[in-house]
Amino acid sequence: MSERMHPSDASWLQMEEPTSLMVITAVLWCDEPVDFERLKEVVRERLVERYPRFRQRVVTGGLLGTARWEDDPGFRLENHLRRTRLPPPGGRAELERMVGESMSTPLDFSWPLWELHVIQGYEDGCALLMRVHHCIADGISLARVLLSLTDERAAGGARAEDFEEVEEASGRLARLLRGARTVVGSTRAAWKRGAELLAEPIQLMDLAVEGARGASALSRVLTLMHDPPSPLTGELGRVKQVAWSRPVPVGKVREIGHGTGSTVNDVVMAVVAGMLRRYVAARGQPPEDVRAVVPVNLRPLREPIPRELGNRFGVVFLPLPLGLENPVDRLWELKKRMDKLKRSPEAAVVFGMLSAAGLAPAPVERMAVDVMRKKASVVLTNVPGPKRPVYLAGARLAGVMFWVPMAARLGVGLSIFSYAGHVTLGVAADEGLVPDPRELIEDFEEELESLAEAVRESGHSSPLH
Repeated sequence: MSERMHPSDASWLQMEEPTSLMVITAVLWCDEPVDFERLKEVVRERLVERYPRFRQRVVTGGLLGTARWEDDPGFRLENHLRRTRLPPPGGRAELERMVGESMSTPLDFSWPLWELHVIQGYEDGCALLMRVHHCIADGISLARVLLSLTDERAAGGARAEDFEEVEEASGRLARLLRGARTVVGSTRAAWKRGAELLAEPIQLMDLAVEGARGASALSRVLTLMHDPPSPLTGELGRVKQVAWSRPVPVGKVREIGHGTGSTVNDVVMAVVAGMLRRYVAARGQPPEDVRAVVPVNLRPLREPIPRELGNRFGVVFLPLPLGLENPVDRLWELKKRMDKLKRSPEAAVVFGMLSAAGLAPAPVERMAVDVMRKKASVVLTNVPGPKRPVYLAGARLAGVMFWVPMAARLGVGLSIFSYAGHVTLGVAADEGLVPDPRELIEDFEEELESLAEAVRESGHSSPLH
């Protein structure tokens, strides 16, 4: 079987560079060792047999030079599901180092673009490291696919589908997402027209900006001022490093939100802004606002995952208020900016840009990448996981961390993952820019306490009312 790759998926192939691999990475750790043979059967049944992309390889070239999916005639699950051992003493530092090294290693394009490592010797249990190329699917879809391997009970038989808190689309946000999903559907229909779009790729862009506000949002994206130079930006090398925080109870974050009328997401984003402010200031540079590229899911979480997977998301450029010193003021400003973006069709517009880049020649694709690279400093994702603890091949998952690629030659990726009533922040960074990502994690944990105390002292009065 052979089929042409959708343009929004092909764009991630074109973005791949030695210093910026387009690979989504997840690490899971368990309280006890996983039964390898049982895991192998779960992966075969729920991943390989259900989703064809996990047994297909990417083929490029041909008359039009388009990328295609092709069944791998020599597919063997053993080539993708492997066992390794963590160096002693087998703690978090060793696991973080191994995950960072994996982010510096490209996948083998002669095989289907994924791998799952069972890492033995991690504390009293084990860890799993999964890597999947972004051309297969977006981060939200892959998180759901990965978690579909889990069960609600150790004995198995019931998969977990109840995801941790994610902001419900309501009111103006719901209307925005409905419009964005219409754009996605229009884009898919247009793609099927085939050769005419290859001749006129701008038609795909036209579909993405149709509607009264689309052109205005596109203009805003293209005319954003460049982000200021900072310790978070610069030339990239090949070596990446990661670190993640202690799990924070969602109830603690929600308590801060209740005091300010903010959502859990608003609060965590504000803490991230404070973290970056601390990091920049500690390096002797006056903190200035910087933008985060924030992926926005355009596929409803309650919809079944399509067998062909694929990328159905856009991004927005969220200005993080690093310039504000007071934590409560920073939260109010962050909330105001988030609310404004929720009323914008920006995510759908950028989905169109990515799709057009997948159809366009390399110079056009590089222009699209430069838009993100020059107008933002970090990638920031928020991925919901199951609300309750789940089990993988009989072993209880104690924690999960998840990173999307640091696309557009950005050097810092921040990931918020919610699981079993807790929120964890993960940092992935280029070693030349952030030599020790653990410093950012420490700043995050200190900033969370600082914001909680500041909200208590402020008396919860809102300057927006």
